[in-house]
Amino acid sequence: MIDKQWASAAEAVADIPDGASLAVGGFGLSGNPIALIEALLAQGTTDLSVVSNNCGVDDWGLGILLAAQRIRKMTSSYVGENKEFERQFLSGELELELTPQGTLAEKLRAGGSGIAAFYTQTGVGTQVAEGGLPRRYDADGTIAVASPVKDIRTFDVDGTPKEFVLEDAITTDFSLVHAAAGDRHGNLVFNKAARNFNPLAAMAGRICIAQVEQLVEPGEIDPDRVHLAGVYVHRIVEVGTDIPKRIERRTVTPSQEGA
Repeated sequence: MIDKQWASAAEAVADIPDGASLAVGGFGLSGNPIALIEALLAQGTTDLSVVSNNCGVDDWGLGILLAAQRIRKMTSSYVGENKEFERQFLSGELELELTPQGTLAEKLRAGGSGIAAFYTQTGVGTQVAEGGLPRRYDADGTIAVASPVKDIRTFDVDGTPKEFVLEDAITTDFSLVHAAAGDRHGNLVFNKAARNFNPLAAMAGRICIAQVEQLVEPGEIDPDRVHLAGVYVHRIVEVGTDIPKRIERRTVTPSQEGA
């Protein structure tokens, strides 16, 4: 029987080298593989190129790797909750490939599906397609690296010619993901918003490492409930159901009692 369980997060990430590329799951702070991120921080891995929807916050998620200056480049769609991210990017310490959210999702899915590239309408007529978006600044504030011009083609859509931009797929050396449950064969189940990017990040990594809250035996998960097949997953670490979870901003509705 294929048993993909590893004893600890530290052991599961131990062979991730300096300079590796990572696809990391999470939507905001929902579904962040925090145990794997903390293990990577503890072992000192640096010069990382990370693909993730966002980069956590200053003291949580990928933000802890960023604060320790372990990340060389981020490919993300949203970076607005992290002041250290802003500081490093504007000072020239961090490279950023800003990517529309749906395009980023499809780039990861395509990479995991063996598709080299695809055309999309998203970004046509903007710097996403025309180039010039700052990717890295010099210390003096000038642009050191800008995004390139991308290929544009016209396709007939319902009898109307429309322009599409070519986007390359993404594959990475490793992927780190969080799931609510998994079995020893690697089949995973995600909970609500944690499903938004975790399956896609898992697909894109040549070696996928999954932390799961609950690990069960093969056959215990109804096949209809499996969100990601075990063929994409190579290592599983059980982290328990009481693992800390965070949100970016807590908002509440004022009580209407007595109103």
